This record gives sequence, C-alpha cells and structure tokens, in this order.
Amino acid sequence: MPRRMHSEYLRKLFLNNDLTQGRFEVDGRPVAVSDIRAPIFALGTEKDHVAPWRSVFKIHLSADAEVTFVLTNGGHNAGVVSEPGKAYRRHHIRTKQDCEHYIAPDEWLKVSEEREGSWWPSWVEWLSARSSGKVTPPEQRRAGASGNLLEENEPLPAAPGAYVLEH
Repeated sequence: MPRRMHSEYLRKLFLNNDLTQGRFEVDGRPVAVSDIRAPIFALGTEKDHVAPWRSVFKIHLSADAEVTFVLTNGGHNAGVVSEPGKAYRRHHIRTKQDCEHYIAPDEWLKVSEEREGSWWPSWVEWLSARSSGKVTPPEQRRAGASGNLLEENEPLPAAPGAYVLEH
C-alpha cells in the first residue's frame, strides 16, 4: 500500500471513522456505509487488539444491506490468516437479513452458528452463493516483456514487468 494511501486509510477510516459518519469522499462526494447495497461479509477476531470484534460488529448499525458477520478465534493477524488445515481453528457465522432487527454482539454470539476450522471455506461458500458462476479464463492471459501475450510455455519476464514501465 503506498504511503499516502496508508496514511489516508489510517486517518480517515480508522482514526476519524469518516465512512460511518458520512464524511468519506469518493470523487468529491461523501459516501457512507449505508450507501452500500451489496451484501457485506465482515470479519472480526476474538482477541484483536487493533479492531476489537464488538467494535467491528457495529457494521450492523450502519449497513442497510445483508450482513454476514464472522467471528474467528485468534488475534489481529492469526485470526485473519487462519488458513484451512490449521489445528484448533473455529469461527461463528450468522447472516442478518434486511428485515431483521439489530441484536447485540453477545446475543449474536449465542445464536450464531459455530463451525470448526478456518473461516475461509465459509467465505468461499458465501461468495459462491452470491456469484453468477465460474468463468473460464482466457487461455493466454499473461503479458510478456513486449506487452504481447505469452506463448503457453514461455517463462514470465523478470519483475517488475513491462506494465510498470508503460507511460
């Protein structure tokens, strides 16, 4: 993440909470979480010291869309990275539909479904249920140093790649 983007992210979204306050601007116009109409998949971790899960859970107070909230065990890094196959992983998951009333985080924890294992398969399941299906990728997608498509067995050019050098 470039320095300026990181700085704005921390200041506007984390420190000032501009998105939930309707002060975050995109193309010069303020936007808010309530403007999001697409389903939301939000993740919290039980031992997060940066974004405590009950704070992340507040997405339910701002969103006017379907919200699937997942609470995974672990902390800020291990809970998110929690790749499949890791021992002792578990997570809670529950989707709030548009017409449901808000429930408090501790009540949510009591009524949510607890699943063994990483949250990633639950995310794939969620994405699959809301996707139009698999798309077969073009056979030759990778661009070579010249910008032309690579032949099937041609090796990738050295990093950073031709696109970086384009004007």
